[in-house]
Amino acid sequence: MFVVPKAGYKIPDPSFGDYLPENGREVEKNSYWVRRLRDGDVIHKNAPKPQASTKKEVKE
Repeated sequence: MFVVPKAGYKIPDPSFGDYLPENGREVEKNSYWVRRLRDGDVIHKNAPKPQASTKKEVKE
């Protein structure tokens, strides 16, 4: 599931050993993240779509 921290919150991510980035991260749905959702520390969102590459291949 994709979660983002509530504005102004720094949420530890035990899987990575850092804080959840402000723009969010895909995390495993487990009791830790379900608890963060229930407590209102994080918000569940749809994962952003990958950006299309603007790099063009050059054929030789």
